Amino acid sequence: MKDHLQVIGFDADDTLWLNESYYQETGQKFYQLLSPYLSCEEAEKELFKTEMGNMELYGYGAKAYILSIIETALRVTENRVGANIISEIITLCKELLNKPVVLLDGIADILEQLSHSDYRVIMVTKGDLLDQERKLNKSNIAQYFHHIEIVSDKKESDYIKLLERLSITPEHFLMVGNSLKSDVLPVINIGGYGVHIPHEMTWAHEKTEMEERPDRFWKIEHISELRSILELNK
Repeated sequence: MKDHLQVIGFDADDTLWLNESYYQETGQKFYQLLSPYLSCEEAEKELFKTEMGNMELYGYGAKAYILSIIETALRVTENRVGANIISEIITLCKELLNKPVVLLDGIADILEQLSHSDYRVIMVTKGDLLDQERKLNKSNIAQYFHHIEIVSDKKESDYIKLLERLSITPEHFLMVGNSLKSDVLPVINIGGYGVHIPHEMTWAHEKTEMEERPDRFWKIEHISELRSILELNK
């Protein structure tokens, strides 16, 4: 494996740093604002429905989430929601965009070790361009990546285009991330390798199932376990 792989890709949100917990925290506050109209459970379902309906138009990320929150508030209240609540929603969303960047345990150590290896390390993340750039700048880990790609989606075609631009063949590429749907399955399907690090909070849209394949796919509980897969010196 060590001799076969050349490039290691990392997802960002909930792989390198905390993300979904902030969205869920914002969501819970939003559901409370809608409590005069809907239960929290109903508000959560309505927001998810709005997000899925807007996916093709808005894509992923904080700004798409914010627009879907405002649209949901207007739709479920039949435009009766007060301007004061809309103002509170906007404040919540600005707070979301200013959350601190908290690296997950062990990330700095493994990136530092990889920087002294023969592997090229890249970051591949989807979401809002400005928001992802902000988080990367605050993370203090940008120096570890040979290439950083912020994409609108992570389908097979997106990985193929990325690898072609970087002159990487799939059989030399391994992707590490918390989402089977976005980080692992597409890469496996084009002939690459994947490592899944489940996060305790995963967006419903990203959930799927996949059997482990020791030849192409590994599921680990902590980033430190990547060392044995890549045969890094401890």
